[in-house]
Amino acid sequence: MELTTDILALTYLISATLFILGLKGLTFPATARRGSLQAIIGMVIAVTVTLLSPEISSTVRSYGIIAVAVIIGAIIGITAAIKIKMTAMPQLVAMLHSFVGLAAVLVAIGTFINRELAGTLNPILMGELAAGIVIGAITFTGSLIAFGKLQALLSSAPVVFTGQHWINLAIGIVTIAFAIHFGMTGSYFSLAVVSILSLALGILIIIPIGGADMPVVVSMLNSYSGWAAAATGFTLENNLLIVTGALVGFSGAILSYIMCRAMNRSFISVILGGFGVAEGGEASPMAAAAEKGVKSAGVEDAMFWMDNEGAKVIVVPGYGMAVAQAQHALKEMMELLAGRGVSVKFAIHPVAGRMPGHMNVLLAEADIPYDQVEEMDEINPEFSSCDVALVVGANDVTNPAAKIDPSSDIYGMPILDVEKAKQIFVIKRSMRPGYAGVDNLLYYRDNCSMLFGDAKEVCEGLAGALKGGH
Repeated sequence: MELTTDILALTYLISATLFILGLKGLTFPATARRGSLQAIIGMVIAVTVTLLSPEISSTVRSYGIIAVAVIIGAIIGITAAIKIKMTAMPQLVAMLHSFVGLAAVLVAIGTFINRELAGTLNPILMGELAAGIVIGAITFTGSLIAFGKLQALLSSAPVVFTGQHWINLAIGIVTIAFAIHFGMTGSYFSLAVVSILSLALGILIIIPIGGADMPVVVSMLNSYSGWAAAATGFTLENNLLIVTGALVGFSGAILSYIMCRAMNRSFISVILGGFGVAEGGEASPMAAAAEKGVKSAGVEDAMFWMDNEGAKVIVVPGYGMAVAQAQHALKEMMELLAGRGVSVKFAIHPVAGRMPGHMNVLLAEADIPYDQVEEMDEINPEFSSCDVALVVGANDVTNPAAKIDPSSDIYGMPILDVEKAKQIFVIKRSMRPGYAGVDNLLYYRDNCSMLFGDAKEVCEGLAGALKGGH
């Protein structure tokens, strides 16, 4: 069965509409499942009609090659979906972004070679190919660096050196110049130079960005992958791929901007070099705080503060909760406390975890009601009136250094006002700093005590203590 151009256009329109509805659904936890389903249906329709399009169906041999590629991709995708834990989702997303970037580069180069042999190159196509190679190559290597940082294969600390911005600017200008030359002449030498410089630029753009800003990097690379897909759509003259890529590109850019605003970061500054540690000045407050020591507590101490009718508890989840998969134990503890007349809410920082929405997904997985989960701006005024703030594996997003230590990498980043609670309990395996590599001044506060141990085991212990108290 071969589809006509009109039917193909109509089905592509339906798919694009489903993608838009899917994005809209993903903006709210309550409609996220529906949004995902709509996007999946849209993609199934898109792939099916593309396989039945005249360009594919006219070449019988194409189906054999496509079938092999689909089987390989399906095996990788299904394996990843089954085995990858939520804690590894950010690095998986970064790796998938790299696949999109690499695909854009390979499609552009392959199209150039085929069209040159056929003698059908034109200036517009050459411009599209050049754009696809540059965006795709930057996305590819940049995503690999992000994956390495998130997977702890590379240090999460910013890699900064003298003249870094000028070097990046020079490489960018030279890349554009050779891209224009390639577009005008079809030179294989210019093609090679553009590819190599773009790959290098992807590395240089991401290495200066520290751990605290990685959620922005993930969403930024998501945007890049969208533009790479859109460029590929122009190359292949596929309208749906253009629309889909634009949707991903714009939504990723908007999300990156929102994340930067939430962290009080300049979007351009994050892109161009991350944040380094200031030099000179007076001794950092964390040096003085370290001399005061840290108080540790037991489960019974935490229960003494939380198990009171009318008490108000705010739980702050972080990456430590994700690693330990403690959300279900937290749900049980929350239900037990609620049964005793204790108010429990969850405070979500925009960049808690390793990617946007990381904590929301985990809490939704444990069926924690959406109305008990509040974002930073909503919950911050309530910390000063809460009895207990229970921090579960969160580090940088609760660190007062962001407010009082100008020498800190995270200085200026809005944080959850956990320090204002009457009593704070922090569940943590050790005193090691968070992903940004910054010591947390919260731990040295007089109203803060540490519950050392695995987050799941400690939360189960808290729930067990509540049950035993009946």
